[in-house]
Formats: sequence, C-alpha cells, structure tokens
Amino acid sequence: MPPTDARTNSDASTDSEDTLDLRMREELLALLAAHPDDDGPRPERPPGAPPDGDTPDGDLLDGDLLDGITEWSAASTAAGTFRLLPVRIERDLPLISRWMNDPAVAAFWELAGDEAVTAAHLRAQRDGDGRSVPCLGVLDGTPMSYWEIYRADLDPLARYYPTRPHDTGIHLLIGAIADRGRGLGGILLRAVADLVLDHRPHCARVVAEPDLRNTPSVSAFLSAGFRLSAELDLPDKRAALMVRDRALRHVL
Repeated sequence: MPPTDARTNSDASTDSEDTLDLRMREELLALLAAHPDDDGPRPERPPGAPPDGDTPDGDLLDGDLLDGITEWSAASTAAGTFRLLPVRIERDLPLISRWMNDPAVAAFWELAGDEAVTAAHLRAQRDGDGRSVPCLGVLDGTPMSYWEIYRADLDPLARYYPTRPHDTGIHLLIGAIADRGRGLGGILLRAVADLVLDHRPHCARVVAEPDLRNTPSVSAFLSAGFRLSAELDLPDKRAALMVRDRALRHVL
C-alpha cells in the first residue's frame, strides 16, 4: 500500500460543515440496507490472489487482475475528454517527480526528493504482479494528474476493512496548482469510478482511503458519489474509507 497516497490534493477552501455533512437521504439508507457490507471473516489470502511467486513479466501490464486497464475507453466529462494512460517511466518520470515535489502533494504522498525516489515507487508497481497500475490522467490531451488503480482486495489495505472480491481502489493527485480547488477532483473521481465499474463487471465497489485530515480530498470523494463507510487506523495515518457502490452509482 503506498504510504499516504489516496489523496486528491486540492486547495479548495471548502466549508467544513459541507465537507463533513454525511447525512444520507431515506432512500439511500434503504438502498444501503438492501446491500449491507459483508462483515464476516475473511480468508488469509483474499479471493483471487495469485499463488506466491506467480507474477507476470514486469515489462508488460497484466490484464487479468484489472481487466485490461490498458484498453479502457476514454470518458466524456464536464471538464473534457479524460483518459487513463498506464505510466511509461522513461517518458513520464520527470513530470510525476515534479508533482511529487510540490509541498502540497509531498505532505501526503511523502515521495519528495530526486527522481530516483519516484522511480522506485513507480517500478515497484510496474514490476509487480499487476494488482496496482500507475497511470497518467490525460484531460483533452494534456497530462494533468497521477492515478493508481489497484485491487484493494489483494492489497495490505484488505487487513483493515471487510473486503469483497474485486474491490478496486483509487489513489489520485492533481498535478497543477491551477487545476486544484475548482471541483475538478470530484468530476474526475466520478469518471474514473465509472470506468472501473464499466470495465470490471465483477467489481461491486470502488474504494479509497484518503487521510482523514485532508478534508478537500474527502469532500471531492463525496461529490463524486462516494460515501464515508468508516474511519480506519492504518499504519501511517487515520483514513476515511470512501466507497462507491455499483448499486448506488445512479443515485449518488
């Protein structure tokens, strides 16, 4: 699990009461009652986890664990046409490293430093078994955000909440200061959650775990149709477990 990187870095001065207003409408409560979280015991190895040592070639992204993310379609959003492009380190490292050295980003991702720091983080995913894929977010042809799409049910995060098979997680940072604080995070989070649900038919939930202190991030997830499911004490932070349910995607 990345150190503290499930965050939308936004400078929005959001009213704290609006950010933390988590009251649900009666119809939402009824829908949630019809789709309760499974709080039963989990197996030691999450369903679908590959056997130890069984990993694909690190030079190619494996399509099995994330249903061919390299082929996912573009999304039409209110901000423009958005696409996820899996990271190519030789092409994208200088840009992503520059973003990681922005103090507002570094406060939560903790990847500031020379390019070797970011490169090591990216290679750990690219050379893994495909359960986490680092991506550039490209809006109308311009790279402007960094994403990690990952199998939350196969991640260390699964130890801290009642997972379901194929739960899919999102980490996000918005690179340019000019793109923060104007609602873009919520728009893109909704678009990416929809891409996950559209392209991963066995995934019933998209999840995220932003730092609870990062109220602009929590607010962005709420505006994107996520709900606050729980507060988690993770090894490096107290996190807000944000969940977007397939069953509620057209309600929220």
